[in-house]
Amino acid sequence: MHRKVTFQVIEGLLQRYSPKNVPSTLYCGGKCVSRSGLSKTPWSNQVRCSSNITRKDLNNGPSLKDFISGSAPVTNEVNSEMDIAPYLTQESFRGMGRKVYFHIKGCQMNVNDVEVVWSILKGVGFERTDDVHHADVILTMTCSIREKAELKIWNFLDYCNGLKNKRSKSEVPLKIGVLGCMAERLKETLLEKEKSVDLVAGPDSYKDLPRLLALTNNDQKAVNVLLSLDETYADIMPVRLNQDSVSAFVSIMRGCDNMCTYCIVPFTRGRERSRPMDSILEEVRHLSSQGVKEVTLLGQNVNSYCDKSSFNHYGGLDKDEPTHLARGFKTVYKPKKGGTRFADLLDQVSRIDPEMRIRFTSPHPKDFPDEVLHLIRERHNICTSLHIPAQSGNSEVLERMRRGYTRESYMELINHIQNILPNVAFSSDFIAGFCGETEEQFADTLSLIDQVPYTTGFLFAYSMREKTTAHRRYVDDVPDNVKHRRLKEMTELFYARSKALKRKRIGELELVLVEGDSRRGSADLKGRNDGNVIVILPNQEIPVSCNSSVKSKIKPGDYVVVEVERTANVLMGTALYHTTLSEGIAKRGDGTRSHEAFA
Repeated sequence: MHRKVTFQVIEGLLQRYSPKNVPSTLYCGGKCVSRSGLSKTPWSNQVRCSSNITRKDLNNGPSLKDFISGSAPVTNEVNSEMDIAPYLTQESFRGMGRKVYFHIKGCQMNVNDVEVVWSILKGVGFERTDDVHHADVILTMTCSIREKAELKIWNFLDYCNGLKNKRSKSEVPLKIGVLGCMAERLKETLLEKEKSVDLVAGPDSYKDLPRLLALTNNDQKAVNVLLSLDETYADIMPVRLNQDSVSAFVSIMRGCDNMCTYCIVPFTRGRERSRPMDSILEEVRHLSSQGVKEVTLLGQNVNSYCDKSSFNHYGGLDKDEPTHLARGFKTVYKPKKGGTRFADLLDQVSRIDPEMRIRFTSPHPKDFPDEVLHLIRERHNICTSLHIPAQSGNSEVLERMRRGYTRESYMELINHIQNILPNVAFSSDFIAGFCGETEEQFADTLSLIDQVPYTTGFLFAYSMREKTTAHRRYVDDVPDNVKHRRLKEMTELFYARSKALKRKRIGELELVLVEGDSRRGSADLKGRNDGNVIVILPNQEIPVSCNSSVKSKIKPGDYVVVEVERTANVLMGTALYHTTLSEGIAKRGDGTRSHEAFA
């Protein structure tokens, strides 16, 4: 039985595994292919060659298990000397004060990834600049979830190419790198189409950036887009881009196993793997010591968290006990068993600092078992703003999307959450114009938006992505003008419903974490309530507590009680007095929202 092997796959194996485990020469189609020969072969060249190896030969040869067991362990060190090209030294990896500029597009995970990248580069002597014109290295963190996001990156790369051409020969050459999901999805195209790009690094190869940048100093194109089954950057303490912010984001897992038919994430970020709980707790403690007042736990499917390394210390499910799912939901993959689960992590994180608010995003509706919901009710510092992405309000469309639930089970979950958390604030994601969506099916989405009290929505017209299941199985048959008309209808309905919900808050008291000056200027401050809604308030002195006559200025990081007086896209009101999170939300468990709750 013949096998077809690509040079790209062979070269990837040579890069991935230790030289002592991979022969220096490989035979492909009866021809000897040396390691040096492969390194000279254009990596983007999709040459395929038939092998004369038979099934018997394959069965007697090394298996995938042999490759994995012999692979080099993941470390936080820059690649060891055996991986360094002959013309490079460890000193080549040093930044030597070169300035790096970060350009970020996409989700909050991308911001967190840049903080990981910055920690790595800062550790080897790079400096950071906020002015792209002063940069020696420009790194753009990319998003591939929709075509529009990628178009913005192409435009930015054109701009960078202009900067590169203007750089005089006497200056340090400008290097341009593409990181993240777009790097993973379009690795060949990036180098072929955009000649100014020097470096391409996927989401699991950031530790390799010092070496990749060193390669570019020799006028080479540097690429590493290998996905990992275990990389979580648990041994990297991210360096926050905004040290003055009162909020921070902590990545707890990477990748996704849900394989929704429309989604590119499993193909650009790989399979689910959870960061060890000890590493997460250490980072949250560090943020608390820095005065951070709000932490958001991050993951592509954050509430699927499963850490099997911490079971004995923090409890969790027995090794043969399957994951607890919300009622009426199912997984499209084999259910995970055992390990420390999201409820256990949330429990431990919430204990670190009673005055630190805890949020999490982005979850999957299936992973909201009762233990998570009851924990949120019990802990005053876990916010009752829940993101429950629906994507569609029609069961047939949800089936084509492979979401693992129906409209009815989704609504059952919404009602169940409201019974446990009376003051819950919902947000959601919706897609307009998915493959085969009819007007009747779209009407079901509108009715769901009208039925559920969403405060915030993330709404998009469907964008077909290569490599996804939808790209292989379905036809993108909804015309663009229809998609955008439906998106407009969704947006208008969402805005009207959200505005009505905000009007109901007039006269109510809100516990607000102050973040800083509003966009209007320093005369007003901006903060967020428990439901993650923006609140605008005057910058003035207010009593230091409910019954005190002593006043003090409001500062970022303060908790204040605000009486809502009017609304627009946000809530606006007057701050009444300072408080603490523990005091200000003491009666949240019974649904109380009154002056007595803040006394």
